[in-house]
Amino acid sequence: MDNLITIQALKYGDILHYEWNTTLLEKTDSHIFVLGNYGRKLNHYTKQKVFTIEAWTIEYFSFHSWFTVSADVVGGNIQQFYCNINQPAKIEGNVVSFVDLDLDYVQRNGNWKVVDEDEFESNSIKFAYPDTLIHKAKQELIGLKELVSKKSFPFDGSIEKFIDRIPR
Repeated sequence: MDNLITIQALKYGDILHYEWNTTLLEKTDSHIFVLGNYGRKLNHYTKQKVFTIEAWTIEYFSFHSWFTVSADVVGGNIQQFYCNINQPAKIEGNVVSFVDLDLDYVQRNGNWKVVDEDEFESNSIKFAYPDTLIHKAKQELIGLKELVSKKSFPFDGSIEKFIDRIPR
């Protein structure tokens, strides 16, 4: 089944952090949209645990931009957005991987906020992020905030168009 896509989140240095399986929705030269099934297993290697994700998600991974988007869909509506700041995703066969840089921009209850800044600070030391990478991550967060506020792609309704692909 070649529309099965495995997503791998890595820590800096290409250390496997966690992974889960999704279903392909759309693939272009610049990005991929996938559907995370309700009840899927997330293998969290850092915590050495397996989590069951009790939400449908529409997820966006860019091969050029420095962020991902995961939209939790409940009852036909997006309930929350979770965006990672990361190095651009790579695709090899049916595996999409990205290096997560800890900074996250999330929307819950209609409000956007930055989370995990403390994790970014500690991991930048732990994994010895180069100064250029630290600066780039902070700049990309500013750029992501701008995309959200201007409702630019993929926050322009591009994610919502896949909601009807979720089984009822």
